[in-house]
Amino acid sequence: MSDPILEVISLTKCFGAIAASDGLTFSVKRGTIHALIGPNGAGKSTAIAQLSGELRSDTGRVRFDGQDVTRWSVDKRARTGLQRSYQITSLLPEFTAEDNVAVAIQSQQGHSFRFLEDARKDHSLRTPAKKILKRVGLSDFADFPITSLAHGQQRQLELAMVLATAPTMLLLDEPMAGMGQSESLQMMELLRPLKGDITMLLVEHDMDVVFALADVITVLVKGQALATGTPDEIRADPAVRRAYLGEY
Repeated sequence: MSDPILEVISLTKCFGAIAASDGLTFSVKRGTIHALIGPNGAGKSTAIAQLSGELRSDTGRVRFDGQDVTRWSVDKRARTGLQRSYQITSLLPEFTAEDNVAVAIQSQQGHSFRFLEDARKDHSLRTPAKKILKRVGLSDFADFPITSLAHGQQRQLELAMVLATAPTMLLLDEPMAGMGQSESLQMMELLRPLKGDITMLLVEHDMDVVFALADVITVLVKGQALATGTPDEIRADPAVRRAYLGEY
Protein backbone atom coordinates (compact mmCIF):
# COMPACT_ATOMS: atom_id res chain seq x y z
CA MET A 1 0.00 0.00 0.00
CA SER A 2 3.00 2.30 0.06
CA ASP A 3 3.27 3.04 -3.66
CA PRO A 4 1.22 5.90 -5.16
CA ILE A 5 -1.53 4.82 -7.50
CA LEU A 6 -2.29 8.44 -8.46
CA GLU A 7 0.25 11.21 -9.00
CA VAL A 8 -0.92 14.77 -9.60
CA ILE A 9 1.95 16.87 -10.92
CA SER A 10 1.71 20.68 -11.23
CA LEU A 11 -1.85 20.73 -12.56
CA THR A 12 -3.10 24.14 -13.65
CA LYS A 13 -6.49 25.19 -14.93
CA CYS A 14 -7.41 28.82 -15.51
CA PHE A 15 -10.80 30.35 -16.21
CA GLY A 16 -9.90 33.76 -17.50
CA ALA A 17 -7.70 35.41 -14.89
CA ILE A 18 -8.74 32.94 -12.17
CA ALA A 19 -6.53 29.89 -11.54
CA ALA A 20 -8.88 27.22 -10.22
CA SER A 21 -5.93 24.81 -10.06
CA ASP A 22 -2.56 26.47 -9.61
CA GLY A 23 0.37 24.06 -9.83
CA LEU A 24 -1.55 21.46 -7.83
CA THR A 25 0.70 18.59 -6.74
CA PHE A 26 -0.04 15.63 -4.48
CA SER A 27 -0.13 11.82 -4.64
CA VAL A 28 -2.49 9.12 -3.39
CA LYS A 29 -1.21 5.83 -2.02
CA ARG A 30 -2.75 2.60 -3.19
CA GLY A 31 -5.50 1.19 -0.96
CA THR A 32 -6.03 4.37 1.08
CA ILE A 33 -8.80 6.91 1.52
CA HIS A 34 -7.31 10.31 0.70
CA ALA A 35 -9.48 13.39 1.33
CA LEU A 36 -9.36 16.75 -0.43
CA ILE A 37 -10.74 19.53 1.75
CA GLY A 38 -10.73 23.31 1.60
CA PRO A 39 -12.96 26.38 1.69
CA ASN A 40 -15.49 27.10 -1.04
CA GLY A 41 -13.67 28.12 -4.21
CA ALA A 42 -10.49 26.27 -3.23
CA GLY A 43 -10.54 24.21 -6.44
CA LYS A 44 -11.77 20.83 -5.18
CA SER A 45 -14.42 20.26 -7.85
CA THR A 46 -12.07 21.50 -10.57
CA ALA A 47 -9.41 19.05 -9.40
CA ILE A 48 -11.85 16.12 -9.44
CA ALA A 49 -12.97 17.07 -12.95
CA GLN A 50 -9.35 17.24 -14.13
CA LEU A 51 -8.53 13.86 -12.61
CA SER A 52 -11.59 12.17 -14.10
CA GLY A 53 -10.87 13.63 -17.56
CA GLU A 54 -14.00 15.77 -17.70
CA LEU A 55 -11.91 18.94 -17.70
CA ARG A 56 -8.73 19.31 -19.74
CA SER A 57 -5.83 20.79 -17.77
CA ASP A 58 -3.86 23.75 -19.15
CA THR A 59 -0.56 22.37 -17.87
CA GLY A 60 0.69 19.57 -15.63
CA ARG A 61 0.35 15.80 -15.64
CA VAL A 62 -1.76 13.05 -14.13
CA ARG A 63 -0.30 9.57 -13.68
CA PHE A 64 -2.57 6.67 -12.76
CA ASP A 65 -1.34 3.18 -11.98
CA GLY A 66 1.98 3.85 -13.68
CA GLN A 67 0.53 5.40 -16.86
CA ASP A 68 0.39 9.01 -17.98
CA VAL A 69 -3.36 9.59 -18.42
CA THR A 70 -3.19 13.38 -18.78
CA ARG A 71 -4.69 13.42 -22.29
CA TRP A 72 -6.96 10.43 -21.87
CA SER A 73 -10.74 10.74 -22.19
CA VAL A 74 -13.18 10.08 -19.34
CA ASP A 75 -14.12 6.72 -20.86
CA LYS A 76 -10.54 5.57 -21.30
CA ARG A 77 -9.64 6.49 -17.72
CA ALA A 78 -12.76 4.69 -16.46
CA ARG A 79 -11.94 1.54 -18.45
CA THR A 80 -8.48 1.56 -16.85
CA GLY A 81 -10.09 1.63 -13.39
CA LEU A 82 -10.18 5.35 -12.52
CA GLN A 83 -13.86 5.98 -11.97
CA ARG A 84 -15.67 9.05 -10.72
CA SER A 85 -18.65 8.21 -8.58
CA TYR A 86 -22.03 8.88 -10.13
CA GLN A 87 -20.53 9.60 -13.56
CA ILE A 88 -21.44 6.43 -15.41
CA THR A 89 -25.14 7.06 -15.75
CA SER A 90 -28.13 8.64 -14.15
CA LEU A 91 -30.46 6.26 -12.37
CA LEU A 92 -33.12 4.81 -14.64
CA PRO A 93 -36.41 5.56 -12.83
CA GLU A 94 -38.51 3.10 -14.80
CA PHE A 95 -36.28 0.24 -13.65
CA THR A 96 -35.79 -1.44 -10.28
CA ALA A 97 -32.67 -1.15 -8.16
CA GLU A 98 -31.46 -4.55 -9.37
CA ASP A 99 -32.17 -3.61 -13.00
CA ASN A 100 -29.98 -0.51 -12.65
CA VAL A 101 -27.03 -2.47 -11.27
CA ALA A 102 -27.44 -5.14 -13.96
CA VAL A 103 -27.28 -2.45 -16.62
CA ALA A 104 -24.09 -1.03 -15.06
CA ILE A 105 -22.51 -4.50 -15.12
CA GLN A 106 -23.60 -4.92 -18.73
CA SER A 107 -22.02 -1.59 -19.70
CA GLN A 108 -18.71 -2.71 -18.21
CA GLN A 109 -18.81 -5.69 -20.57
CA GLY A 110 -18.76 -3.37 -23.56
CA HIS A 111 -22.46 -3.19 -24.33
CA SER A 112 -24.50 -0.03 -24.67
CA PHE A 113 -27.71 0.86 -22.87
CA ARG A 114 -29.80 -0.11 -25.89
CA PHE A 115 -29.71 -3.63 -24.42
CA LEU A 116 -31.77 -2.63 -21.38
CA GLU A 117 -34.34 -5.37 -21.80
CA ASP A 118 -31.58 -7.97 -22.17
CA ALA A 119 -30.11 -6.87 -18.84
CA ARG A 120 -33.44 -7.51 -17.14
CA LYS A 121 -33.47 -11.15 -18.31
CA ASP A 122 -29.80 -12.15 -18.24
CA HIS A 123 -29.06 -14.30 -15.18
CA SER A 124 -25.32 -13.79 -15.64
CA LEU A 125 -26.00 -10.13 -14.79
CA ARG A 126 -28.65 -10.67 -12.13
CA THR A 127 -26.51 -12.83 -9.83
CA PRO A 128 -23.61 -10.34 -9.49
CA ALA A 129 -26.14 -7.49 -9.27
CA LYS A 130 -27.72 -9.13 -6.21
CA LYS A 131 -24.28 -9.51 -4.59
CA ILE A 132 -23.44 -5.85 -5.13
CA LEU A 133 -26.78 -4.71 -3.74
CA LYS A 134 -26.09 -6.78 -0.64
CA ARG A 135 -22.68 -5.12 -0.34
CA VAL A 136 -24.29 -1.68 -0.15
CA GLY A 137 -27.15 -2.73 2.10
CA LEU A 138 -29.93 -2.72 -0.47
CA SER A 139 -30.80 -6.41 -0.74
CA ASP A 140 -34.29 -5.80 0.65
CA PHE A 141 -34.91 -3.12 -1.98
CA ALA A 142 -33.73 -5.01 -5.09
CA ASP A 143 -37.20 -5.09 -6.65
CA PHE A 144 -38.18 -1.55 -5.66
CA PRO A 145 -38.56 1.05 -8.43
CA ILE A 146 -36.08 3.93 -8.15
CA THR A 147 -38.84 6.46 -7.47
CA SER A 148 -39.76 4.67 -4.23
CA LEU A 149 -36.24 4.86 -2.75
CA ALA A 150 -35.26 7.57 -0.28
CA HIS A 151 -32.50 10.01 -1.23
CA GLY A 152 -29.89 8.17 0.83
CA GLN A 153 -30.88 4.85 -0.72
CA GLN A 154 -30.52 6.33 -4.19
CA ARG A 155 -26.98 7.42 -3.29
CA GLN A 156 -26.29 3.88 -2.07
CA LEU A 157 -27.58 2.58 -5.39
CA GLU A 158 -25.34 4.99 -7.30
CA LEU A 159 -22.40 3.62 -5.31
CA ALA A 160 -23.52 0.09 -6.21
CA MET A 161 -23.56 1.00 -9.89
CA VAL A 162 -20.03 2.35 -9.68
CA LEU A 163 -18.85 -0.78 -7.85
CA ALA A 164 -20.40 -2.81 -10.67
CA THR A 165 -17.72 -1.44 -13.01
CA ALA A 166 -14.96 -2.98 -10.82
CA PRO A 167 -12.99 0.26 -10.26
CA THR A 168 -9.40 0.36 -9.02
CA MET A 169 -9.86 3.90 -7.72
CA LEU A 170 -12.93 5.98 -6.95
CA LEU A 171 -13.15 9.77 -7.14
CA LEU A 172 -15.89 10.52 -4.62
CA ASP A 173 -17.32 14.02 -4.96
CA GLU A 174 -19.41 14.79 -1.87
CA PRO A 175 -20.99 11.32 -1.46
CA MET A 176 -22.92 12.52 1.63
CA ALA A 177 -24.48 15.57 -0.06
CA GLY A 178 -28.12 16.01 0.86
CA MET A 179 -28.08 13.23 3.45
CA GLY A 180 -29.28 13.37 7.02
CA GLN A 181 -27.04 12.30 9.88
CA SER A 182 -28.21 8.68 9.96
CA GLU A 183 -27.86 8.35 6.18
CA SER A 184 -24.35 9.83 6.31
CA LEU A 185 -23.34 7.36 9.01
CA GLN A 186 -24.68 4.50 6.93
CA MET A 187 -22.73 5.66 3.87
CA MET A 188 -19.58 5.91 6.00
CA GLU A 189 -20.01 2.31 7.07
CA LEU A 190 -20.38 1.28 3.43
CA LEU A 191 -17.21 3.09 2.33
CA ARG A 192 -15.00 2.01 5.23
CA PRO A 193 -14.74 -1.71 4.32
CA LEU A 194 -13.88 -0.83 0.70
CA LYS A 195 -10.56 0.58 1.92
CA GLY A 196 -7.69 -1.63 0.87
CA ASP A 197 -9.61 -3.10 -2.09
CA ILE A 198 -10.41 0.23 -3.74
CA THR A 199 -8.40 3.43 -3.43
CA MET A 200 -10.59 6.48 -2.82
CA LEU A 201 -10.09 10.22 -3.29
CA LEU A 202 -12.81 11.87 -1.24
CA VAL A 203 -14.13 15.43 -1.52
CA GLU A 204 -16.50 16.06 1.37
CA HIS A 205 -17.62 19.13 3.37
CA ASP A 206 -18.59 17.12 6.45
CA MET A 207 -15.42 17.25 8.54
CA ASP A 208 -16.68 14.55 10.92
CA VAL A 209 -16.87 12.20 7.92
CA VAL A 210 -13.46 13.28 6.60
CA PHE A 211 -11.62 12.81 9.88
CA ALA A 212 -13.37 9.49 10.55
CA LEU A 213 -12.61 7.96 7.15
CA ALA A 214 -9.44 9.49 5.70
CA ASP A 215 -5.95 8.05 6.06
CA VAL A 216 -4.44 11.16 4.50
CA ILE A 217 -5.84 14.66 3.95
CA THR A 218 -4.73 17.32 1.46
CA VAL A 219 -5.93 20.86 2.15
CA LEU A 220 -6.53 23.03 -0.92
CA VAL A 221 -6.45 26.82 -0.78
CA LYS A 222 -6.71 28.91 -3.97
CA GLY A 223 -5.99 25.92 -6.19
CA GLN A 224 -2.84 24.88 -4.36
CA ALA A 225 -2.06 22.14 -1.85
CA LEU A 226 -1.45 24.01 1.41
CA ALA A 227 -0.70 20.87 3.43
CA THR A 228 -0.88 17.07 3.26
CA GLY A 229 -0.78 14.77 6.25
CA THR A 230 -2.65 12.40 8.55
CA PRO A 231 -5.86 13.66 10.18
CA ASP A 232 -3.95 14.38 13.40
CA GLU A 233 -1.25 16.28 11.52
CA ILE A 234 -3.83 18.34 9.64
CA ARG A 235 -5.74 19.15 12.83
CA ALA A 236 -2.54 20.41 14.45
CA ASP A 237 -1.20 22.41 11.50
CA PRO A 238 -1.36 26.15 12.36
CA ALA A 239 -1.50 27.22 8.71
CA VAL A 240 -4.44 24.89 8.05
CA ARG A 241 -6.30 26.13 11.11
CA ARG A 242 -5.84 29.74 10.02
CA ALA A 243 -6.89 29.04 6.44
CA TYR A 244 -9.74 26.64 6.91
CA LEU A 245 -10.41 24.55 9.99
CA GLY A 246 -10.81 27.35 12.51
CA GLU A 247 -11.65 25.83 15.86
CA TYR A 248 -12.72 22.42 14.53
